[in-house]
Amino acid sequence: MIKIILIIALFVLNQIYAQNNDNTEHNNSLTCELKVLQKQGYINGFSVAIVDRDAVLYKKGFGYADVSKKKEYTPYTIQNIASVSKTLIGIALMKAQEQGKLNLDDPVNMYLPFSVINPHYPQTSIKIRHLATHTSTILDTKYYDKSYILKNNKGVNEGILMKKYRIFNDPEETIALPIFLRNLLSKDGEWYRKKNYLKNEPGSIFKYSNIGATLAAYIIEQATGVPYDEYTTKHILKPLGMDASGWSFDTIDIDNHSVLYSSTKDSLPKYSLITYPDGGLLTDINDFSKYLIELIKGYYGVGTLLDKNSYSELFKEQLSSNNLPGRNTKNPYNEEYNSGLFMGITPVGYIGHTGSDPGTETYMFFDPKTGTGKILVINTAIVSKEDYRHYKAIMSVLDKYERLLTQESKI
Repeated sequence: MIKIILIIALFVLNQIYAQNNDNTEHNNSLTCELKVLQKQGYINGFSVAIVDRDAVLYKKGFGYADVSKKKEYTPYTIQNIASVSKTLIGIALMKAQEQGKLNLDDPVNMYLPFSVINPHYPQTSIKIRHLATHTSTILDTKYYDKSYILKNNKGVNEGILMKKYRIFNDPEETIALPIFLRNLLSKDGEWYRKKNYLKNEPGSIFKYSNIGATLAAYIIEQATGVPYDEYTTKHILKPLGMDASGWSFDTIDIDNHSVLYSSTKDSLPKYSLITYPDGGLLTDINDFSKYLIELIKGYYGVGTLLDKNSYSELFKEQLSSNNLPGRNTKNPYNEEYNSGLFMGITPVGYIGHTGSDPGTETYMFFDPKTGTGKILVINTAIVSKEDYRHYKAIMSVLDKYERLLTQESKI
């Protein structure tokens, strides 16, 4: 009997040893391939992670967070993750609904101190669900660019800003988020125009909207009585141990913040967004991985932030083909193929989001079939065909090793 137990124990240990060796080999190979891609010179710095619902399978930074200082990009390098930030609005909406503070099918005007009405369909209410599925008919016009605010004017390269990023505004031009939204969306607003809305009935057609997303976050503030940054910190960031993350420069370790680049040679000044809920979360790949693990757990009904029903609603396909005319079915990472609640759903069923802002490109998706996901965060703008080709090459490598690491983790 003792011999049998010993044989079984040795077999198990050998399997674990073999698996660990395989994982180490895959990790080393992945690192080598990504290093080669980074050294080709199209991206200054980036970080990646591959996770399953139990753990981080791989995470690492490559290149430089600051080229001039030769400061390495590490898993603890912080930068804004652009529109992937919107996925937190979806979770916050479901948390507020669990608390009885709002309902997704409530008209937005139940919670606002100003009226938001599509002038082409004044009798049709815009609902919170419309905001969460980008069917509100609210458009991002040229006035949305007023959201980008420089941290300060010190050392700003005026030539680069005027040539590539005229959207940046001086620090003294910042205004409160409610005023910004009112200026755009309410009839008495300074920037209000009928063309700020689609000539379609609310709820009828998908049209991606940063302003609509920010309005959803403001409704959370109004419904709960808690500022959005504080609400999400309390109900998302802190419970997940995302202690390096925050919504403003004064909530993070600024020394760990990456320089952002408009090209491999041109750096950008630090900036923030008045509409910070739609793209302003500052985080690192270490924290970001914790967030993706929670999303995967939530999909499988074992998440900690929301109950099972809320997670089910968050990830459910909310739209039909009628809402999404002419959608791209060929790109497996087309997040606009269908929509959960601020969650993109691709033609092959991946769930997540992408993000793009000046000097930052971000990608986060998981595969419900395998329970694994990956993240890519880049500190250099993707502008040319060669940049995009290089970006796709990194994604291809991550795809390959996600499959390999998934297979090993299940042995």
